[in-house]
Amino acid sequence: MSDRFQPANYHVPASDALIAFMRDGWADGDDPVERLDVAAWAEARRIKLTQRFAGERLVLPAGPLKPRANDTDYRFRTDTAHVYFAGNQTSDAVLVLEDGEATLFFRPRHAKSDDAFWRDGRYGEAWAGRRLSLAEASEVYGLSCRHLYELPDVLRSPASTRVLRGVDPDVDALVEPRPDEDQELAVFASEMRLTKDEWEIVQLQDAVDATIFGFEDCVREWAQVRRYGERWIEGTFHRRARAAGNDIGYECIVAGGPHATTLHWIENDGPVRSGDLLLLDMGVENSSLYTADVTRTLPVDGTFTADQRHLYDLVFAAQGAGMAAVTPGAEYRDFHRAAMSVLAHGLDDMGLLPVSADEALEKDSGVYRRWTLHGTGHMLGLDVHDCSQARSESYQEGKLEPGMVLTVEPGLYFQSSDLLVPESLRGIGIRIEDDLLVTDSGARNLSDRLPRTAGAVEAWMGDLQT
Repeated sequence: MSDRFQPANYHVPASDALIAFMRDGWADGDDPVERLDVAAWAEARRIKLTQRFAGERLVLPAGPLKPRANDTDYRFRTDTAHVYFAGNQTSDAVLVLEDGEATLFFRPRHAKSDDAFWRDGRYGEAWAGRRLSLAEASEVYGLSCRHLYELPDVLRSPASTRVLRGVDPDVDALVEPRPDEDQELAVFASEMRLTKDEWEIVQLQDAVDATIFGFEDCVREWAQVRRYGERWIEGTFHRRARAAGNDIGYECIVAGGPHATTLHWIENDGPVRSGDLLLLDMGVENSSLYTADVTRTLPVDGTFTADQRHLYDLVFAAQGAGMAAVTPGAEYRDFHRAAMSVLAHGLDDMGLLPVSADEALEKDSGVYRRWTLHGTGHMLGLDVHDCSQARSESYQEGKLEPGMVLTVEPGLYFQSSDLLVPESLRGIGIRIEDDLLVTDSGARNLSDRLPRTAGAVEAWMGDLQT
């Protein structure tokens, strides 16, 4: 059995005299706490989940700490499904649903009389900060709470058990796998998140608002950006993410010049040169772990050249067509098809396609994709690419419903080595991305406060730099 389910090992050496001295003279006891706003919403989600798998035990781990190097850990980020159903964000926790009851097993704080308080170098309060007591956690999450040490005995007791696997290897090892049943749990938990509840929509708007502030921060520091390059924007945006939320929602893409043609450029170590465009794909993950995902492509000099503006306007028109197709009842792929049609016809007008635009759009061709390889969007929520385990018929082959939140993000990318495009266009990458909420009558752009048209972008940059 993993030692994670055993009493703490004391890593900090100490003399008998120090141990005796450390056991006295501490104020101790529980602190006043308040129930999280998400607790009632999480309870409603748990009810729906348990109704789907009535009579079974469901196990949803938060995940363990992950070593970064030697004896240091990465900052912990709880598993998405766990926080969705429990509200908890602490490591080493496990939500167990059984017989209509929900129990959170976790590692509570050590009493000051427990030597682990100062001798447990990984979890002790003196080293890692104060954790909640069982009573405090019960109030905060609105759940019955028990010590993590009790989990193995519970999971060994007879019951039809499904585990959300791949999150915590020690929890996986406690229960015999049932691949089909376990996967069914993962799929249903993912599909529940396709439609956001009212609380989630507020969280997503909060993350988007903070992201917009982050973009503004970066443009205000344009002199430093031009001096220090991509790294400056990465650092500036990360500061905003930490100040306004939990973290960045994903690694920032700060791509100057030809770096923008690398779709997942995250090195962010290049220069920012006069005459180039700068593609910024960034999102704040707020304190509830919901993330935004927004992209803007900015002219380094504050104004687009004629060639840059032509391409930007084409991508903007494609995004507009895609956004207009985001309506309840529409097929999920409709917004992608609408955006791609605009791009393909624009590329045809530029004389770049070897066939007509209509032929290029046929499934057995797709040659226009040489310059736009990625999809036009994805679901958004607790994960930047949310609901990834949902069935295709519920997601990519499904229909849009009110409460869904998704990105619309077409782009064009002309590699520096691409001999089929004019030399003046090589090394240019442009993407425009916004976060949309499907409503009863259409869609609402959560990120519409951030300028999108070429002219509005130029004016916005000028205003922020004066």
